[in-house]
Amino acid sequence: MDDEDPICPLCGRPIPPDVPQSLHHLVPKLRGGKGGATVLLHQICHNEIHATLSESEIARGFSTVEALRDHPRLAKFIGWVAKRPPDFRSRTPGGRRRKGARGPA
Repeated sequence: MDDEDPICPLCGRPIPPDVPQSLHHLVPKLRGGKGGATVLLHQICHNEIHATLSESEIARGFSTVEALRDHPRLAKFIGWVAKRPPDFRSRTPGGRRRKGARGPA
C-alpha cells in the first residue's frame, strides 16, 4: 500500500492499484448522468451500491456520496467493510435487491 493510493469515498479505505476498482456514476448514465460526475470505488463497494439501490433510486435520492453513506444498508456495509484491509475481496454480502419486491399496489 502506498500513501498515494486513492481513498474510496464510500468506505474511506485506500484503493491499492492491484485491487478491483471501478468508477461509479453519481447519477446513473441511463438516468441522465452520462458524462457526469464519477467517483473511484473499491469494486466491492460499487457492487454493494447496486445490490442495494436501483438506478432510479440512485438518481432520485442517492446521487451523492453523503446520501449513499447515509442509506441504512450501505451504512451497515461500510461499518463492516471498513474493518477489512484495503485489498479485501468478497462476494457482495446480503444478496442483491429483488426486482419487483414491492408486491401489488
